[in-house]
Amino acid sequence: MVEKLKIFLSRFYIAFIILFLYAPILVLVMLSFNNSRSRVTWGGFTLDWYRKLFSNGQIMEALATTLVLAFASALFATVIGVLGALGIHAMRRKNYQMMMVFTNIPLLNADIVTGIALMLWFVHFIPLGFGSVLLAHMTFNIPYVILSVMPRIRQMNLSVYEAARDLGANAVYAFFKVMLPQLASGIISGFFMAFTMSMDDFVITYFTKGPGVNTLSTMIYGEIRKGIKPEMYALSTIIFVVALLVLLAGNYRPGKKQKNQELLEKEMRR
Repeated sequence: MVEKLKIFLSRFYIAFIILFLYAPILVLVMLSFNNSRSRVTWGGFTLDWYRKLFSNGQIMEALATTLVLAFASALFATVIGVLGALGIHAMRRKNYQMMMVFTNIPLLNADIVTGIALMLWFVHFIPLGFGSVLLAHMTFNIPYVILSVMPRIRQMNLSVYEAARDLGANAVYAFFKVMLPQLASGIISGFFMAFTMSMDDFVITYFTKGPGVNTLSTMIYGEIRKGIKPEMYALSTIIFVVALLVLLAGNYRPGKKQKNQELLEKEMRR
């Protein structure tokens, strides 16, 4: 009886936490289909907000800026972060520890401090605009890439790389054909982490953007006083559904279960 009660309470607790986390998103999804602009009155089911979303030039421009900024900053940060991780891994222990401390500082630092510091730095060298926001996003994305790639580097079998060099492969060929495939999972994780952080950022973008540059987060902040448009509920719902589908596709790839089973059987035969 006691064991059944523990199981029930544990399941109830998990269900409560999941409901607490996803209830606001479910409300957002419902509002995107609400025919009324009121957030407390249900006016019937409608798809008008989705139709108006794609005809709203301001939102579409902010979305395009956000996506281009996130993709470009994540791509550049991934390239720099992978090279930086390889360089840090090759350092001596004392320098390695010091560089890892420096890498973690931007993650622990408050966004407002980073945003103001970058703004003061940029105004002396470049005009604030899309370029300054791109550099700012690259700056705070690089540590995420480094920390995503470093575990894969520590697990990497360097003997394969050295064997490739002994067999006549040059450094560039051995890197792309031997090292890069072993680091692929960490690189992909770092890229998506950087992309997500760039999409989500507001504070640093707010301080480093110039006039005429708007991302989704800064546009929503500017509209809070007037009231958020229902089209934003529709856009947020689409972003959530796309993220959910990508997550499901990544975790339930065809053949993944069979591959894991084959690896388990191979390990058991040993």
